[in-house]
Amino acid sequence: MYFSFAWRYFKAKKSTNAINIVAWVTTGVIAFSTLCQVLVLNVFNGFESLVKSLYANFYSDIKVVAPTGKTIFLTNDQLKEIASLPGVTGTSLNLEEKALLQNGDQQTVVYLKGVDSNYSKVSGLPTKMYRGSFDVGDTEHPLLVLGVGIESAMNISSDQNIYPLTVFLPKKTNFEGGNPLSSLSEGNAYLSGSFAIQQDFDNKYVITNIGFLRQQMNYADNEYTSLEIQLAPGQNADDFAKRLQQQMGDQYKVQTKYEQNTSLYQSMRVEKWFIYAVLTLILIIAAFNIIGALTMLVLEKKKDISVLLAMGADKSMIRKIFLSEGLLLAAGGAVAGIILALIISLLQMKFHFVKLYGTSFLIDYFPVKMVFTDFLLVTTTAFIIAFLASWFPAQKAASQSFDLKTS
Repeated sequence: MYFSFAWRYFKAKKSTNAINIVAWVTTGVIAFSTLCQVLVLNVFNGFESLVKSLYANFYSDIKVVAPTGKTIFLTNDQLKEIASLPGVTGTSLNLEEKALLQNGDQQTVVYLKGVDSNYSKVSGLPTKMYRGSFDVGDTEHPLLVLGVGIESAMNISSDQNIYPLTVFLPKKTNFEGGNPLSSLSEGNAYLSGSFAIQQDFDNKYVITNIGFLRQQMNYADNEYTSLEIQLAPGQNADDFAKRLQQQMGDQYKVQTKYEQNTSLYQSMRVEKWFIYAVLTLILIIAAFNIIGALTMLVLEKKKDISVLLAMGADKSMIRKIFLSEGLLLAAGGAVAGIILALIISLLQMKFHFVKLYGTSFLIDYFPVKMVFTDFLLVTTTAFIIAFLASWFPAQKAASQSFDLKTS
């Protein structure tokens, strides 16, 4: 019954026009706030999904590294056992080290990653070639695949450069005779192509074959920087990582894709929820409008409240009527905002009408991804704030005594 009263008060025209204005302004502010919150969360979801897909092209589902130090040792029996585990679709071994790359007078420090022939089974990098082809050569005839950022820094074109680059790498053994240069190896390698994934990789990595790095750095035959594992679609990476960690022991550290990029994913989450918190302040401002609208409504409906009390209504019912009125204001605004956000998001996903300015990113429009839990969160937030804002005037209405003779 109390909801029926609240609904009649909500849709009825008030005797004082200011109450109508405040009520509509309140609904509009709530609608605008929920619209902004949903749109911002959708855009953040879109960017997060895009960045994750870009990073997924470089990082494998599971990575086995050393808990301390740089390298791990794996026997053929261990590798065969891991490759035969349920859910494993590919494994690849690699060595990685900082190197100095030189092309005439041009020099730059890079991360040189030596990979084996199975690398294409665990990484999407071979499918992201910008120039040339993905070919890392062999130990005797090494080839280099550069990130496009390094290619630009070195002022070369991977598919046209006819001269080899010089690669300087640190040897595993200590230098002799007090000469630091003896600790560096020097080798030449031709270019086969360049890749373009994302700036973090394009400006940092050069890919070659694992045999070349092993030879230049004097690593043992069963010594590696990491083992990368690709899982079948639908396989739970966290559960697999836990089982593999128990199987391999403390001499190895098993990481999921998330654990390989913890700082990235955490920073994206922090940014998303920080913006959400800032936009929630708009809802809190709207809460003051709810307080004002309900306070004015209580004053206008003094006679109605007196009649209800005279007919046997208790204070709890009066409180519920005005609480429901506040929630109706929030519901009207929230529904309107969410519907508008849904329409705008769908239009953006289909027509890409809101553009990104500049040409430094891979896409020229704001990406959007809708997640049901975000819609639910925004709606719940609006109702909680509306409930808290409605409580004070509703409680005040219920606690006051009214007299029909004087109302």
